[in-house]
Amino acid sequence: MKTISVGDRRIGAGQPVFIIAEAGSNHNRSLPKARALIDTAARAGADAVKFQTYSGRTLYSRYTPGISYLRRQKLIRKGETVQDLLTRIELPREWQKRLADHCRRRKVLFLSTPFDLPAVDELDALGVPAFKIASFEINHIPLIEHAASKGKPLLVSTGMCDLKDIRLALAAAKRGGNPPVALFHCAIAYPPRYEDINLRAMETMRRAFRLPVGFSDHTMGPALPAAAVALGACMIEKHFTLSRKMKGPDHPFSLEPDELAAMVRAIRETEQALGSPEKRRTAAEDELYLKARRGLVAARAISRGERITSEMLEVKRPGFGISPVDMAKVVGRRAGLNLREDEILRWEMLT
Repeated sequence: MKTISVGDRRIGAGQPVFIIAEAGSNHNRSLPKARALIDTAARAGADAVKFQTYSGRTLYSRYTPGISYLRRQKLIRKGETVQDLLTRIELPREWQKRLADHCRRRKVLFLSTPFDLPAVDELDALGVPAFKIASFEINHIPLIEHAASKGKPLLVSTGMCDLKDIRLALAAAKRGGNPPVALFHCAIAYPPRYEDINLRAMETMRRAFRLPVGFSDHTMGPALPAAAVALGACMIEKHFTLSRKMKGPDHPFSLEPDELAAMVRAIRETEQALGSPEKRRTAAEDELYLKARRGLVAARAISRGERITSEMLEVKRPGFGISPVDMAKVVGRRAGLNLREDEILRWEMLT
């Protein structure tokens, strides 16, 4: 299985999970809030903070039908189109250098998803270490080819995709410049139903493409990323916000600061817990291995020279004497000394 590098982070099997805190549009067009999101992600221990670089006018036709989850959340104002909404919440592009600089100060990687060709050029000029390709853009072949031409890794989300869609995107990346690629499994809905998540599809993707595979999560809580890591995800992407009470399309399914920090801890603890495939006793178990497993003890006082029967034996803790596994070897031997009731039996006590 290949590994790739994003900045100074290695991504792939045997490497620490790469955690992207997805700010999305949760800055609410406030530069102080955007900076606060970066601070939050850095404190939580994320590896990268990701924004989105798009223009409503070039992203959606003004004739796009209304989108149901945006209507349910009452985010589209009366008389507004989807294009109008996206224009109203888009990240001002002149902020990007300031946000990238703030990420450097906080020692967290700056990423942003480009949704048009100029965005690729702008982000490349800022020195982003990778390009994230959104699930919605996987058939935007010119975008993938142009991003690939920059020679930086592509992190490709695959929501709404089958394997054929992924192959077409990978072919476009190869034509564009053949950069390193990693894939995100993803279920597109805001939030998705748990029965639509299909985390086992990550293994299908790993087998099909021999590339690093992660999980981009849009569910409401922090639990699934750790489950994905247990199933082999080497990257996690999760939306976060300063507060779910804020208005905007991404806030309702985003983690709040304490939840983001808890998710990062859970991922790191899961990595530690996965450990080694070897089944063995650990050093931490040594004391209780001796003191809390079972051993053989004298069920009553036994005189020196007396032949031992099974009725003279009991199985009790601790386990640092003769193991119950060897009871048949003890029966028929003679006591080499006087044994008290409850005495822990050792081989040197027998003849």
